[in-house]
Amino acid sequence: MFFSFINRLRARAPVPSGFLQIGARTVPLLVVRNPRARRYLLRVQPDGSARVTIPRGGSRGEAQSFVERNRGWLERQLDEVHSRPHVPAAWPVGTEIFLRGERVRLEAGDSGHVRIGGETLAVSESTPDLRPAVERHLRQLAVRELPARVAELAAEHTLVVQRVTVRNQRVRWGSCSRRGAISLNWRLLQLPLFVRDYIILHELAHLRELNHSARFWREVGRLCPEYRVAEQWLKANRQLLR
Repeated sequence: MFFSFINRLRARAPVPSGFLQIGARTVPLLVVRNPRARRYLLRVQPDGSARVTIPRGGSRGEAQSFVERNRGWLERQLDEVHSRPHVPAAWPVGTEIFLRGERVRLEAGDSGHVRIGGETLAVSESTPDLRPAVERHLRQLAVRELPARVAELAAEHTLVVQRVTVRNQRVRWGSCSRRGAISLNWRLLQLPLFVRDYIILHELAHLRELNHSARFWREVGRLCPEYRVAEQWLKANRQLLR
């Protein structure tokens, strides 16, 4: 057996349930039941752990078989996670971050201030870590800019959006609900404009196809003919979503 389940499954909060031996790596495995899931799902988390979702009516035994069948895919995903550039936990002066697709350096300004992308913002003088203040600033910009851009693109394609929210998702760029509410990650502000627009158009396409079927991707291609270029950029720069 490559892994064993050592705790009871919990319906809402996934807990470490065992370990996988993938090559030389010992990978924590999270198991969660989701009665709304239609199939077994396997994901690699940003921290390098694996997560398997059991749908309604599923079993632990089939989850184990599902993981084993996808062992090759899992190893490739883990290799990708571990090959991503390291993003420091703290952002001291001199740190480079993305802003609208360009690398910008956090530069010291006058006392209690830092410059970023031609703007100056106030920071606490008592800490060398600028990340909380900079992220707060970027989120404020995102709240101003992203809903307005959604409205523009929706009007251009005669689509109706009920609500737009800007959040701090950890593993996705955006989502669309059955009621026509779109949620976007504030980090879209860090992406090049054409990639940002692709993410928005991707979610708008869900207003017509709330799935990832072939018909959905045809709709994405209609709304955003160059979406594959944007996908390639995202794949090469996934470290932004941290």
